[in-house]
Amino acid sequence: MSDDVTAVLVRHGETAWNRQDRVQGWAPVELSDRGREQSRELGAHLASAYSIDRVVASDLRRARETAVLLRESGVAPAPTYTPRWRERDVGVYQGLSREELFGRHPEFRATTGVMGVRSRPAGGESLLDLRERVLAAWEDLLAETNSGETALVVTHGGPIYTLLGYFAGTDLPSAFLEHTQDNCALTEVRVRPDQARASSDARATVVCENEVPWRDDS
Repeated sequence: MSDDVTAVLVRHGETAWNRQDRVQGWAPVELSDRGREQSRELGAHLASAYSIDRVVASDLRRARETAVLLRESGVAPAPTYTPRWRERDVGVYQGLSREELFGRHPEFRATTGVMGVRSRPAGGESLLDLRERVLAAWEDLLAETNSGETALVVTHGGPIYTLLGYFAGTDLPSAFLEHTQDNCALTEVRVRPDQARASSDARATVVCENEVPWRDDS
């Protein structure tokens, strides 16, 4: 087990648009005060619970801010930013509430099946586009991470749901329907070295999902 590649996937901290249930897409939305506090709390936990060898993060503002605060809280090394771990681009519908978007345009909802995963918002991505991008980023992460190392990925809900569905061998509608990822929650997955270097069909073992171990519920 010590030679496994470990990946810790975390969602960015809370934003005002999260509270308002607005679809953020690629919007440059900053963290709320609570999101900054969540990020600091998560960073302290990660620094004490893991020995992290590399950090990659979405280059969208909310993820970048989260990654910076994680590092300030003790997580090393410095993050590398990339658009490959971005949330789904919803194009012209960015900023709408989820009720507005999916009420007016149910064809973009994952749970509508084939239409939901293939439909592409004007100026945006389909869920199939998102899946292709995220799986390519995942394969590259495994290729760049040595046996026994731990990689931290600071990303968004959509990429995490996509990966969880991939690991389970389920379709995209099921992946988005069956999983939840809270702000600054973590999901840990492990891949054996031989699997990490195998074909794109290699799966990971999900150790924990949507955990918020730093939260004080007392």
